[in-house]
Amino acid sequence: MRIVTIGEILIDLTQTGYNQQNIPMYAANPGGAPANVAVAASRLGADTAFVGMVGSDGFGTYLSQVLEENNVSTQGLRVGQGATTLAVVSVSAQGERSFQFMRGADANLTADQVDGDLMAGAGIVHFGSVSLTADPARTATLHAVEQAKQQGVTVSYDPNYRAALWNSQDQAVEWMRRPLSSVDILKLSDEEMELLSGSNDPETCSQVMADKGISLVLITLGSEGVFYRLGDATGVVPGVPTKVADTNGAGDTFFGAVLSRLSRRTQGALEGLTKEELEEILTFANRAASVTCSRSGAIPAMPTLEELAQ
Repeated sequence: MRIVTIGEILIDLTQTGYNQQNIPMYAANPGGAPANVAVAASRLGADTAFVGMVGSDGFGTYLSQVLEENNVSTQGLRVGQGATTLAVVSVSAQGERSFQFMRGADANLTADQVDGDLMAGAGIVHFGSVSLTADPARTATLHAVEQAKQQGVTVSYDPNYRAALWNSQDQAVEWMRRPLSSVDILKLSDEEMELLSGSNDPETCSQVMADKGISLVLITLGSEGVFYRLGDATGVVPGVPTKVADTNGAGDTFFGAVLSRLSRRTQGALEGLTKEELEEILTFANRAASVTCSRSGAIPAMPTLEELAQ
């Protein structure tokens, strides 16, 4: 089944180090969480497509080429007036990231620009919360998700909280919670866990989410791995030790790997999924994320299926 991701695609101006004058150096990496997930899943063997908007500039052309080079369909990619969105990603000595955004075309996608045929042909529709920060992209994303749910498509959501893009935390929580009733698969970080459920305990948070009708809840725990809830079954799948170069894109690689495996299931993404099968999928996804962490950048660092088979 095809995975269609909708949302932001942008340039990550990612810090690569310092020059001899101790001035930070940056590389223009392709990024944007839904685009990252589409590429990660594609590199791991899935059929993927991306829906979103780039600017009418060199960065926009480059991002379109990156999707095509990674076998992600650009049927749903639109070109808007103005600049492609930039995210400046600074990296600490410990490999942790901080973000500044220069918002551009990604926020301008309208509902009538979303390819209906592409969405209707999806087996899984995936989105994040960055496209919920401003209209018209907010309305376009929520409409697409609601349509997918009504058509019986599996809906996947990564809230992907970026404080700099919201007017307040209260506004972020309101809109990040808004689509939860349409979601089948949810991935949270520890910070997002508390924002969406009011609890920092994975058991409690995942139960709150399950009570909203979400079938599969995944809570990433950094180097400790991932907590999961599948119905009444819960557990933790350990992470893979790695020397971290850059954590940018690790969560998207993890989720792309999970969705790539779920998309291959003949009986549907979640139907009949057992705890044992899920734990094998999460082990695979943790391995994929560890490879991304060991290299710099987001999309450039993502592994292929061949690499993980070695």
